[in-house]
Amino acid sequence: MKGLSYTIYNNTDNLPKNWDDVAIDNIFLQTNYLKVLEKSAPSNMQCFYIGIFEHENLIGVSLAQYLDLNKLESFGERDKCLKTFFRNVIFRNFGSHTLFIGNNMMTGQNGYSFSKEIDFEFISSILLNSAHEITSYFKNKKTNIHLVSFKDFYESCSEEFKKYTFSKMYEFNSQPNMILFINDKWKNKSDYIDAFSKKYRDQYKRAHKKFDGIQIKELSLEEISDQEESIYNLYYYVAKNAPFNTFFLAKNHFASMKKYCGNHFLLFGYFLEGKLVGFHTIILNGTVLETYFLGYDSQIQKENMLYLNMLYNMTEFGIENGFKKVIFGRTALEIKSSIGAIPVKMSGFIYHNNKIINQYLGKFFKNLEPKIDWQIRHPFR
Repeated sequence: MKGLSYTIYNNTDNLPKNWDDVAIDNIFLQTNYLKVLEKSAPSNMQCFYIGIFEHENLIGVSLAQYLDLNKLESFGERDKCLKTFFRNVIFRNFGSHTLFIGNNMMTGQNGYSFSKEIDFEFISSILLNSAHEITSYFKNKKTNIHLVSFKDFYESCSEEFKKYTFSKMYEFNSQPNMILFINDKWKNKSDYIDAFSKKYRDQYKRAHKKFDGIQIKELSLEEISDQEESIYNLYYYVAKNAPFNTFFLAKNHFASMKKYCGNHFLLFGYFLEGKLVGFHTIILNGTVLETYFLGYDSQIQKENMLYLNMLYNMTEFGIENGFKKVIFGRTALEIKSSIGAIPVKMSGFIYHNNKIINQYLGKFFKNLEPKIDWQIRHPFR
């Protein structure tokens, strides 16, 4: 395609005025969300915004995130095994400076958006050239980027990318994205519950009974700010006990989300005897309901089946507000399967800037990626 170029920005104030017109179909590329990243990104993250032009006209937008893993106190504390130890050592020494083209904070294809149809050969070329330019930027600052990763792509897109410049990269498939596709016949909570087989209706009733006494409230910006310390502590408990982390949110992240994204971002607090014991967040992204970060008190979670009830509540919100699907991400696969989410394969592409290490990258990944044994559930009749 002739007359095509790109510009990389590191400040949202400098973005073209029609940026949001191009990013209209994806909130995670719109300026309000990008401002959240700018004001409250994880301390080890730096963001870049890529504008793609046809002559003078902006036709595409993309996001890049640099992560310095040396700044992390922990990669995650849940799994204590020899493989995890070696994985952490290797990442610290050979992958601590990582560049993501896409959004490493979200699961889903949120890396780019175009206002017109563009072929995959061009997209892959632009993304790769952008990665090279950002890598050179850091090299001039005496920082060597180790790993460059392009994420996430649904299978139909990854197959196209492999035909072009991505063909020389290692394609990795981590855990699937758990997505609940909402049946058109479900108009309310009762329709959803009635669709379960007896076993899973009983699971719902058991969880709902355990939930008795907990109050749910949607929090305003002022209330989120007032509860900031408690919200963060609940989030941090869950985050640090994840199997693997590349970042931890800033303490003001949830307040920033509410400030800049407004009613597209909702935080629901769970209160027991007036005390905040958990919360979940959702993002309204067109016809898609995106589940975001959550947190809970471990004891309350165990006694009151808090996490499972959160999943039900997010699903019911999606149904009753007319969303087409709920994206639950790639953790806790089996319990999400039990409420109706199905696994959807997603791919990423990665390369190492050290040519020798790059040759063996596939073997590294296969040996270091934790194996997840889980059973797909079939909760509906």
